[in-house]
Amino acid sequence: MSRLLNSVSMLAVMAVAPLALATGAQANDKLVDMAKSEDNWVMPGKNYDSNNYSELTQINKDNVKNLKVSWTFSTGLLNGHEGAPLVVGNKMYVHTSFPNNTFALDLDDPGRILWQDKPKQNPAARAVACCDLVNRGLAYWPGDGKTPALILKTQLDGHVAALNAETGETVWKVENSDIKVGSTLTIAPYVVKDKVIIGSSGAELGVRGYLTAYDVKTGEQKWRAYATGPDKDLLLADDFNIKNAHYGQKGLGTATWEGDAWKIGGGTNWGWYAYDPGTNMIYFGTGNPAPWNETMRPGDNKWTMTIFGRDVDTGEAKFGYQKTPHDEWDYAGVNVMMLSEQKDKDGKMRKLLTHPDRNGIVYTLDRTDGSLVSANKIDDTVNVFKSVDLKSGQPVRDPEYGTRMDHLAKDICPSAMGYHNQGHDSYDPKRQAFYMGINHICMDWEPFMLPYRAGQFFVGATLNMYPGPKGDRQNYEGLGQIKSYNAITGKFNWEKMERFAVWGGTTATAGNVVLYGTLDGFIKARDSDNGDLLWKFKLPSGAIGYPITYSHKGTQYVAIYYGVGGWPGVGLVFDLADPTAGLGAVGAFKKLANYTQMGGGVVVFSLDGKGPYDDPNVGEYAQHAAK
Repeated sequence: MSRLLNSVSMLAVMAVAPLALATGAQANDKLVDMAKSEDNWVMPGKNYDSNNYSELTQINKDNVKNLKVSWTFSTGLLNGHEGAPLVVGNKMYVHTSFPNNTFALDLDDPGRILWQDKPKQNPAARAVACCDLVNRGLAYWPGDGKTPALILKTQLDGHVAALNAETGETVWKVENSDIKVGSTLTIAPYVVKDKVIIGSSGAELGVRGYLTAYDVKTGEQKWRAYATGPDKDLLLADDFNIKNAHYGQKGLGTATWEGDAWKIGGGTNWGWYAYDPGTNMIYFGTGNPAPWNETMRPGDNKWTMTIFGRDVDTGEAKFGYQKTPHDEWDYAGVNVMMLSEQKDKDGKMRKLLTHPDRNGIVYTLDRTDGSLVSANKIDDTVNVFKSVDLKSGQPVRDPEYGTRMDHLAKDICPSAMGYHNQGHDSYDPKRQAFYMGINHICMDWEPFMLPYRAGQFFVGATLNMYPGPKGDRQNYEGLGQIKSYNAITGKFNWEKMERFAVWGGTTATAGNVVLYGTLDGFIKARDSDNGDLLWKFKLPSGAIGYPITYSHKGTQYVAIYYGVGGWPGVGLVFDLADPTAGLGAVGAFKKLANYTQMGGGVVVFSLDGKGPYDDPNVGEYAQHAAK
């Protein structure tokens, strides 16, 4: 791995590293405390539980109808804007699609850009990006008194950079991924203790997935764990899956593949993480095996499609649960992980992890050992699986909807987009309710054979997508849902249909409000208890990120990116017409361009539009008298 540091920054790091006063654990404690403050939104998911839940109540279901725009910021870029900004103290940190610019804004005068980072990247990265030129966000490290507070970012060309949070100066930069083989970066970094965790992208090009931990102060690699291959590459702990041996234990990263197919076997992880300081484990999912054509890769293809619990200090995997063995439909399992503590059906308090998967099942595991607690259909129209056997953990397939060579499989639900994709959902601990943004999309699938060529797409299937059974298939609308789910009872408290997929995710608040954006360009607020629509506002472009909410100087704000794109927007973004283009997305979202167009920026709301420019003199040019 090449390491790129500018000489000034490297000398500074070398000088201060031995003098650091705070341990990684102390910095971690500081980040936990900052996440508890409603003045901040310091990490993707808001906190280590990754629950996108705010205790703020100034905005509530009775007055949310009075939300108005407080201020806006344009990033100056198009393409999809996924994820959400960070708010730390009096600053908002904004990221963009390629070329992955970063802006620091002053919350007291957001019309003034404090600093901006505009990296120069190899434009070849655009050609190997799977599904638009998106990026899912930034990470923050609070500093230790010697090393400054940092903003961590990923770049599409495979680099990871650490920026001084006050000045924007590059402190260090490393190359994590090689675009020559199709490996890119779209993931939001994840900071735990003195490490920054970075995933990988590119399974559609045969990239072998891996997860890497770097020293957050210097960029030095601390460990790397692969999804496929020998146990030593996977960093399997000696007691891996000790409580659930039926999930599989040693040797399967090669034995469940034919020959050396694991070397180009996918399993990248470009989604979201959660962390439990009590278990010291990070939780994440690995993606689809490569190629999509299942005939070309016999076996269970472990450990793709797997929920892992890894020790953050060593990278060792304590457990791994494979949700979709021998995937046939591209149900990449990288979706959000949300942590909670709830009583199970037997009344036992348990530390849980809940994960709505692309395969149409929402899983809840005991996060201490990976034991499966529940596995329920996200929607009753899921047909690829009849159920999931809770004892074995295995899905019960319906062979009618399997894929194989020389066969056109029809009306597969969910589609390759899944009934859930990259959206970051929320959990309300008071209601014990998960609020999920859902895709309602099915597909026809026809596989074909193809050779592997480094840096080229390695898929092997032609897809047609269209609305699920509850949608309007004739008019290609009804492609999404919003739902409230109880992981213990397995019941849905309520569900509402949407015109298009709810791609970006949700945020819940103690004000009894659930907020989310839509592809056709609305931000909406619904009643947490019954799903009633309370408010909406038309954004300049479709939303594929999730809202955040924070308090600044006594005022509660809601912020959301606009900027349509991502996988569902590739037809609009790249002006494609073939319905099978974009891996089938163009046909499914053929009506999207009738409702929104490209854009890129942030809109911030408050009650009655209260904000920094209530005083019209804020930010005004003041002419100084000559001395």
